[in-house]
Amino acid sequence: MPDEQMAPETAYRLVHDEAMLDGNARLNLATFVGTWMDDHANRLYIESADKNMIDKDEYPQTAEIENRCVTMLADLWHAPDPARAIGTSTIGSSEACMLGGLALKRRWQTARRAAGLSTERPNLIMSSAVQVCWEKFCNYFEVEPRYVPVSDEHRLLDGHDLEKYVDENTIGVVAIMGVTYTGSYEPVEQIAAALDRIADERGHDVPIHVDGASGAMVAPFCRPDLTWDFGIERVASINTSGHKYGLVYPGVGWIVWRDVQALPEDLVFRVSYLGGDMPTFALNFSRPGAQVLLQYYLFLRLGFDGYREVQQCSLDVAAYLSEGIGEMEAFDLWSDGKDIPVFAWRLRDGHTANWTLYDLSDRLRMKGWLVPAYPLPDDLADVTVQRIVVRNGFSRDLASALLDDLRTEVAYLDSLDGPIPRAGGNAPFHH
Repeated sequence: MPDEQMAPETAYRLVHDEAMLDGNARLNLATFVGTWMDDHANRLYIESADKNMIDKDEYPQTAEIENRCVTMLADLWHAPDPARAIGTSTIGSSEACMLGGLALKRRWQTARRAAGLSTERPNLIMSSAVQVCWEKFCNYFEVEPRYVPVSDEHRLLDGHDLEKYVDENTIGVVAIMGVTYTGSYEPVEQIAAALDRIADERGHDVPIHVDGASGAMVAPFCRPDLTWDFGIERVASINTSGHKYGLVYPGVGWIVWRDVQALPEDLVFRVSYLGGDMPTFALNFSRPGAQVLLQYYLFLRLGFDGYREVQQCSLDVAAYLSEGIGEMEAFDLWSDGKDIPVFAWRLRDGHTANWTLYDLSDRLRMKGWLVPAYPLPDDLADVTVQRIVVRNGFSRDLASALLDDLRTEVAYLDSLDGPIPRAGGNAPFHH
């Protein structure tokens, strides 16, 4: 820390200039997190930057708006009684996942104690392609993770062989609406059907938490025919990221339970506001209230039709890009961006021994594009893919420019008469 003060203009310029060294957020095709909002949202953000979400006595109307957002999401996800559904905003969907996992663990513990059974060794079942926040949950809250490995035959958790993993200590199964690696939806209905069979045969009644970090704000608008939410009785809770396809700046997430029975009462703290009672369940205390107001602004501004139009536009751009990349001789598509506007591709077998997708990622970075390359998990760890995330604000025009640069860089790499030298192993992209 400097010994003396400096003029605010000087301090601003120092910070501003260093921040320019970061990449251009709009060209970051690695992140799911929103990088653009309209001018009215930006103005509202500045006006509400001082609001503390945890201080519900001081900011009761912000707390009321949070409740309205929860009710809207519960209705969007077909909760049995949206007006009575319980939920909360969070810093992001990682915190929401922690809360969902805690509720599953506590429900299991309560049922086991009531039956006079041991509460040791709880386990949680999930795909090996799960986002790292679930690994953190299991580590921090002492739950055994049971990973169902993805393979070329079963690229998602689809209920296959689930009976090998479920036992009396299983607190729940995580189903992903939009796998981070590829963007594909896991078939929640198939997973629930497999758990129904296990319940009938063995008596293990296992709930589902749907990690809809991305897809829970895409599927309701663009795949209304898909059954994945509280319409499936076995789904106990759903989380999403308001700052992903909820279209808000980072960071805000949401979690909703299907009813009050799905969230154990002893996990809920109660505070008084507006002369009434306000239940709260969170890991964080002080946190920004501005993003909650931004989420409400977008719910009002866009409505159902507006969200459908925005998400469909992103899906159309993803389809345009995936079609263009799929037509290139060098690549095979791994997914096509039809679920969420995210897709991945691999280098076609036998195309070249002179370069890899890591080299292509480096070449694209020289032109400002951040397009990650990384290996798939576990049984597919020998498969390297590249992935593109299309977000609101990434236009068809930008997509065309990306395709032009991609073709140019592939042509350059294909023109090499020998392999690119490497000093060491490739550093994988971390989700």
